[in-house]
Amino acid sequence: MLRRALDALYLAAGYLAGFFLIAIFLLMMALSVGRQFSINVQSGDDFTAWCLVAMAFLALAHTFKSSELIRMGLLIERLSGPVRTAMELVALTIGSLIVGTLTWAAVTMTYDSWLLNDLSSGVISVPLWIPQLGFSVGSSILLIAFLDELYNVATGGYPRYSKPPPTTREEIVERAASGNL
Repeated sequence: MLRRALDALYLAAGYLAGFFLIAIFLLMMALSVGRQFSINVQSGDDFTAWCLVAMAFLALAHTFKSSELIRMGLLIERLSGPVRTAMELVALTIGSLIVGTLTWAAVTMTYDSWLLNDLSSGVISVPLWIPQLGFSVGSSILLIAFLDELYNVATGGYPRYSKPPPTTREEIVERAASGNL
């Protein structure tokens, strides 16, 4: 049940990132077309930038858990057995510490902005904690994904962020043809 809830969280974050991608497209089109008709979209650049940050950070956990995040597997993929598991655990521990630090900084910044009632300096004045939520929530979900994967590997599971090695020649050819070797 917890596994389904976590997977649903990662998927929801991915869909929310997709929503912000669409919002970026719409804002960019409004800015571009508006220029042609002398229509100024107030603080359009600010809203586009905030959507970009929200999209990027909300997509990280889903991308990580879907084996689509670029990772440095050159060394680890050449290992097998307990040595590979140990290296995966070391990499996940270091990654969890880094993402934990990032999350702590993001949440602290968002909380401080809320506490100080910090406002944007654009034409439309927006409380900064609102656009900073995408950064805080996205990095928090990524931290959950890292800890989830750390627990999975520590308890003997195969890393879900890594595709298992191909077992047949046909599978090797298929992965190579799709660019996922």
